[in-house]
This record gives sequence, structure tokens and C-alpha cells, in this order.
Amino acid sequence: MEVNDTLVQQLADLSRLEFSAEEKKEFTGDLQRMITFVEKLNELDTSNVKPLLHLTEDYNVFREDAVKPSITREEALKNAPEATDEYFKVPKIIKK
Repeated sequence: MEVNDTLVQQLADLSRLEFSAEEKKEFTGDLQRMITFVEKLNELDTSNVKPLLHLTEDYNVFREDAVKPSITREEALKNAPEATDEYFKVPKIIKK
């Protein structure tokens, strides 16, 4: 596949980016090298390779979801600079 100025401009338009002439020339070279690399990978024989669903043999490596004791609301609010009976009070930062 040939990467030209038209393709680079089309990609720039789709991504809503603007490039200078120097940047377009640089991106053209970079894209051409990437496409050449991918085309080189297509030359490999992968007929005996099983599809890969996961990168490792590990499955469900997450910890058990268990309820653990935590602090009470009163303990959490005890050291707050300002609080109501149920919530932390913070300064208003959004103006309408």
C-alpha cells in the first residue's frame, strides 16, 4: 500500500488535526514504515498456530470479593474539618 499526501490529509481530516508540510512529510514516512512492517508480518505462515484468546494461561486472577470490616460513618467524619451528621462538607467550586 502506498502512503501519499492525499491519504495523510484524509487521516488528518478524519482526526480533525492540522499538519504543516514538514509534519505531513514526516507522517507519510512513518505511516509507510508501519504499513511495510504489517505487510511483512503477512508473509508469515500461521496455518498451524491456534488463535490466541488470552496472552497468558492465567484465568480469573482477581481476588475473591469478600466483605471486610470497615470504619463507621461517625469515625470517618470525626476528623473532617467540616461535616454534617452524614456527609463531608466541601467548598463550592462550581458556579451556575
